[in-house]
Amino acid sequence: MPKEPADRRKWRQCASSIGAYRELSGYDHPADPIGPEPATAAPETRAAWHEAAAALGCVDGPDVRSMPDGRLLHLRDTYPVETAWAPRYVGDELRQVRAAAWEARLAGLRAAVEAGAARQRGDHGTATSQHDLAASYQALHEVYKQRENVFAAVMADRDDWDAATRAQRHLAVAVAADAELRRRHPDQPYLPLRSAEPVAISDEQRDEIGQLITDPAAAHRTFAERLADRQSLTIPSPDPGYGDLGQAFPPWPRSGRDAILQPPKPEIRPSSQILERAADRDADWEAGQ
Repeated sequence: MPKEPADRRKWRQCASSIGAYRELSGYDHPADPIGPEPATAAPETRAAWHEAAAALGCVDGPDVRSMPDGRLLHLRDTYPVETAWAPRYVGDELRQVRAAAWEARLAGLRAAVEAGAARQRGDHGTATSQHDLAASYQALHEVYKQRENVFAAVMADRDDWDAATRAQRHLAVAVAADAELRRRHPDQPYLPLRSAEPVAISDEQRDEIGQLITDPAAAHRTFAERLADRQSLTIPSPDPGYGDLGQAFPPWPRSGRDAILQPPKPEIRPSSQILERAADRDADWEAGQ
């Protein structure tokens, strides 16, 4: 915490925004203050994330303070473009299907044990019904596991999308450009940034999720082609005889920010042998002088 009163007040304001988001979202990563941007299904958490991201500032991002308003508006308007091709967020469905698979597995094991106990008692009718019930639960468990694999693959594609578009969404689009425009023109009624991802699941989108389950390879292939096209884009050099200047949209590395609160580092005392060698080295150096 800074010692000067003005700096201390500013630091507290930033820390309160970050702490409010962590408390609201339950995010408790020890090395990343706010983590990735939340999904559109939680608008309050998403708004708190944007406030915390603005408080953190673009520590390792581009400086947009010298950019003209037109450039900032262009960067700001690319936010819905970057979010339009995001794979559907199926984290809730993945959690539900994992819980259902676990319950089906437990029910199948319980029915199998009941069948074995009934068989030992000589109650063959109960043993047969419990055996059939265990087989039904086992089949249900396999169906849930197949859906779990599909949803896990979709979430893996979403992680790839998040890494590919993080620089544009978080720095130039979602944080830096919007915050700089609002700072320059506080009286301008800029509309809040809105993602192009669907907010709620409608009947049509439920049909889309059903298609995703029946044909997961098609959705993954479409996303992989879009991601490959994006990664193949390069920045041309002004000199025709020179090669390109690298990727136009390089993947954004993980944040290097430290934790908000860190425990004190343990004191590592040198051994006696190291201290003796250091003393002998100092003595030899003084003798040489």
